[in-house]
Amino acid sequence: MENPLSPMPSKDDQTPMAKATSRYLTFLRAEENKSPLTIRTYGESLRLMQELMPVHSPTSVDKASVRHFKSALHEFRTRRGKELSIRTKNHHLTILRAFLRYLIQEEEMDVYPPDRVTRFKEEQRKVKVLFREDLERLLAAPDTSTKEGKRDKAILELFFSTGLRLEELRGLNTRDLNFRTREISVRGKRGKVRVVFLSDDAVEAIERYLEIRLDHLDPLFIRNFQKAVNVLPPGNEFRLSRISIYEGVKKYARAAGIMSSPSPHTLRHSFATDLLRNGADLRSVQEMLGHKDLGTTQIYTHVTNPQLKEVHQKFHGK
Repeated sequence: MENPLSPMPSKDDQTPMAKATSRYLTFLRAEENKSPLTIRTYGESLRLMQELMPVHSPTSVDKASVRHFKSALHEFRTRRGKELSIRTKNHHLTILRAFLRYLIQEEEMDVYPPDRVTRFKEEQRKVKVLFREDLERLLAAPDTSTKEGKRDKAILELFFSTGLRLEELRGLNTRDLNFRTREISVRGKRGKVRVVFLSDDAVEAIERYLEIRLDHLDPLFIRNFQKAVNVLPPGNEFRLSRISIYEGVKKYARAAGIMSSPSPHTLRHSFATDLLRNGADLRSVQEMLGHKDLGTTQIYTHVTNPQLKEVHQKFHGK
C-alpha cells in the first residue's frame, strides 16, 4: 500500500504544490492526530487534484483552475471505467477546501479563498436498510458449528448491536470489551471516543466465539486460528482485513437470499433506523453513531417516523 506521506507521483515532485501537499499531510498526522486511513484518503485526493488541476503552485489556484478541476472531475473515470459519484466529487472538493484553509491559517499564505470552492448540489442520500425478516436471515446465515462461523456470527451481531463502522469494528481488541457493563469504548472518526452497547444476542455470539480462541493475541477478530496459537501478542498481522469483513457480509447475504446486496454499512443504517422506529431520540442516535453533525443523522428520519403515515391519513383531505 502506498505511503500517503511519500513524494507525490508527478512530473516534478519538487513543485511548490507537491511540497505544500506533503507539508499538509504531515500536519494532519503530527498536529491533528488524524488516523492513517484519513491521511491516506487525503493523500490520494490531493494526488488526484495535482493530476487534474493545471497549476504547479498553491498561489496559482484561482477561479479558472478550480472550474477546470471541477470539469475534470466530471470527465474522470476510475480504473474500472466508472464515473465518480456526486458525493465522491464533493469529497475531493472538500479536501481541496481544507487544504487551502490550512495554507491560510497555518502557513499564512495568500491563496484562493476556500469558501469560493463550491460543492456540487447533491440529492438527499438514500438509506439502504434491511427488513426485519432479511435481517434475521442474515444474522442466522453463518454456520456456527465451525470456528469461522462463530467468528462471523459475532461480527454480524456486533455490527447490528452497535452500529459500528467497518474500520471501527475491525480495529477492536479483546480488551476493549466490557462484558460486565456490556459496553465498548470506540475511537471513531476525528479520534472521537464514544461508547456503544452490546445486546444480549451480541454478547452471546461474542462469548461463544471467544471460547474457541486458544491464542492470546490482541485483535478481537482474527484469521488463521491454528497459526495464531503459536504467536506472541500483539499479533496484528492476524487481524481480519477490511475486505475480508466486507466480503463476508456479502457472502452471508447471498446465502440468506437477500437480493439487495447489503454491506457492513447497511447494518449500521439498520441499527439506526431500528432505534428510531422504536422511539429513540435523534440526538441519542447521533451519539451512538458518532456523527459530528445532527444533520448527518437526520437522513434516517424520513424512513423511521411511523407517525407520519397516520398523520397523513388522519388530516389529509380524502
